[in-house]
Amino acid sequence: MKWSEISIHTTNEAIEPISNILHEAGASGVVIEDPLELTKEREDQFGEIYQLNPDDYPEEGVMIKAYLPVNSFLGETVDAIKESINNLILHDIDLGLNKVTISEVNEEEWATAWKKYYNPVKISEKFTIVPTWEIYEPVSSDELIIELDPGMAFGTGTHPTTVMCIQALEKTVRPGDRVIDVGTGSGVLSIAAAMLGAEDVRAYDLDEVAVASAKLNIKLNKVNESVVVSQNNLLDGVEENSADVIVANILAEVILRFTNDVARVVKPGGSFIASGIIQPKKDLVKDALIDSGFEILETILMEDWVAIIAKRK
Repeated sequence: MKWSEISIHTTNEAIEPISNILHEAGASGVVIEDPLELTKEREDQFGEIYQLNPDDYPEEGVMIKAYLPVNSFLGETVDAIKESINNLILHDIDLGLNKVTISEVNEEEWATAWKKYYNPVKISEKFTIVPTWEIYEPVSSDELIIELDPGMAFGTGTHPTTVMCIQALEKTVRPGDRVIDVGTGSGVLSIAAAMLGAEDVRAYDLDEVAVASAKLNIKLNKVNESVVVSQNNLLDGVEENSADVIVANILAEVILRFTNDVARVVKPGGSFIASGIIQPKKDLVKDALIDSGFEILETILMEDWVAIIAKRK
C-alpha cells in the first residue's frame, strides 16, 4: 500500500489547530518536528538521552507531518486540509511560512523507518534496554540487557513509568522471590524481575495482544523458565499471601480499585510497586495504600509521573 506524507511548515502557535485539522481529515497521528527540542534541558541520570540530529528539524518554525492513504479522494482531502489551514488566519493564528508539501511513501519503507529513532538506553544502575536489531556490547560485567522489539506493541520499555518500576524492582526483588506483574504489557517488568533473581514470576494482563507480546519478549530474553504469562483481570483469583513483590504499571484509577486485593495477595512485609500515576493523583493513591494496610517507603518522581514503593505491614 502507498501512503502520502503531507508536511506543513508552520509555527508553534498553529500546532494544535493544524493537528486537529489533520486528525479530522483521517490522519491517525501527527509528527511534530520542533527545533526547540534540540535545546530543551532534560534530566539525564543514567545516560538515557541520546543526541538528536539537527538535520531532522527545520531551521525556523515547526514541521507538522501526517500520513494519508493514496486513493481517489486524496486530491480533495489535501485541498480541504489546505483550505482549513488558511482559514485559521481568520482566527488571528500566525501560520508562519504555511508551506504544504506532499510526498509518496511506500509502506515497506515506512514499516522500518521508525527504527532509526530507537537506540540502546541505559535506564538504571543495572539495566539497559536494547532494540532487537541493534548490536550492543555491555559496558560492564554486571550490566543486565533486556532486548525488546517495539514493533510488537507496547513501546520500548523506556517510558518514565516503566523506568521507575525497574529502578524500584532493583531495590526490592531478592533472589528466590515470587513476583506478580499486574498489567504486564510488553512483559519488560517480569523480565527485569527474573533477571534480578526472582524464582517465580507471574505476568498478568487482560489484553490478549499484551499476553502474546509478553510471551514473545520473555522467550526472546530467555527467562521463560521462571516467568509464566496468562490472561487475568488484575489479581482476580490469585491466592492470599502468595507474592513477595507485586508491581503494577497501570493507571492510578485502576490502582485505587484494587489496593485491598494487593494487600490480600502480597505477604506481610512484602512490597508493592505502583506506577503509571500522574502527579495530581499521587496523594489519592498514597491514602488508599495506607488505608489498605501499607506503609509508604519511597516516592519516585520522573517528569510528570510518580511511582510508589509500599510495604505491607
